[in-house]
Amino acid sequence: MRVLKFGGTSVGSVENLNRVREILTSDQDDKIVVCSAMSGVTDQLVRLVENIRFNDTDAITRNLHKLESKHTDVIDTLIEDQEIRNTLKDGVSIMITEMFEISSQEYSEIINSKIITYGETLLTYIFSGFLNSVGITNVLLDAKEFMHVDVIENPNLDKVGNKLKAILKSKEQSSLYITQGFVCKNEKGQISHLKRGGSDYTATIIGAALYASEVQIWTDIDGLHNNDPRYVDDTHPISHLTYNEAAELAYFGAKILHPQTVSPVVGKDIPVLLKNTFDPEASGTVISNKTYKKGLKAISAKDGITAIKIKSNRMLMAHGYLRRIFEVFDNHNTSIDMITTSEIAISLTIDNINNLDKIIKEIEAYAEITVEQDHSIICIVGESVINDKNSYKLFEILNYIPVRMVSYGGSNNNISLLVDTKDKIPTLRFLNEKLFQTQKKEAVV
Repeated sequence: MRVLKFGGTSVGSVENLNRVREILTSDQDDKIVVCSAMSGVTDQLVRLVENIRFNDTDAITRNLHKLESKHTDVIDTLIEDQEIRNTLKDGVSIMITEMFEISSQEYSEIINSKIITYGETLLTYIFSGFLNSVGITNVLLDAKEFMHVDVIENPNLDKVGNKLKAILKSKEQSSLYITQGFVCKNEKGQISHLKRGGSDYTATIIGAALYASEVQIWTDIDGLHNNDPRYVDDTHPISHLTYNEAAELAYFGAKILHPQTVSPVVGKDIPVLLKNTFDPEASGTVISNKTYKKGLKAISAKDGITAIKIKSNRMLMAHGYLRRIFEVFDNHNTSIDMITTSEIAISLTIDNINNLDKIIKEIEAYAEITVEQDHSIICIVGESVINDKNSYKLFEILNYIPVRMVSYGGSNNNISLLVDTKDKIPTLRFLNEKLFQTQKKEAVV
């Protein structure tokens, strides 16, 4: 059994849905296919949630009519058989009616989750019907019936696996199953989600729960690149990454992967392949527990970082001071990304500022605190990167860009820099030239 996930762009048009069909029929292996919502749909649903929050009934009606039209237009173009078209459009109409009913209720987080997960439900319903209409037998699975994730950061794989196996046993046997990414149920049994980009995570949770032979993540780019191709020229896909390397890159901003994608398959020896829907023959990137090459591999950037400096003369030689600081962040469910210390000061970064005011108020009682927002973490990744003979070149950045913090030595696989977000692109380009292009030129010589 293989698990294949297709992202929003991959399922974002009639033409692309036909591409996905060709990929699925290119071999006879058993598959579970995880689909995102069509590109743009989740953003539309987020706007709908805002309409609900402000009780804007006219906007709710307009949004839902647009949503219905978008999906019925796809059905009209995709499906040749008139009877099947009508059946699928009736099903879409039922879902839109359900959303109207939900939208009339007072806003809550549960309402939010119910609404924004409809995109995957609509797409998989249409795609499954389309495949059946062209003779590709498949079974549509409802992810809410088995994706019971009590703790997002640490899903109970046995629980998911047992529920899914029972469902597969109760269904008509098939070599192809279609289900939704992103959506899940929480510890209270309520509809929830795995955060934006969470369909990747769905795929690896399912893959790990069923001990799949591999998980394939299909997107619109041919693998994970050594730098961000949106901002940097002359990037290239990386053929192989270890789980650790991929996890570091995903956490620190690599858009092709959800930050927690690889965590379920670590230790289960299930490779994750990053493939391009629009160039299926491209090699892409293989993520596994095998190290094919050590040293510098890739650079990624994470925006929305807040830098916090905590200073107190009482910190000097004060036993338990760091613990006291960390407890404040822990009590407010706020993770720390980077940290540096001196005799009287601590500098650290966070990406979640929901409880920042409360954190500041507590710490101000015994220390001076300075907060700077709009920063980015630039992460340089590779197995044993700190031992790479070319790693020293990255510190030449200090001659050109004001670097706020440096994290070096905490991990053998990661060196991180904190810069003002306005300096992010120049930093990415400088590092690309120093760490990759210079090596390429030296190799040619």
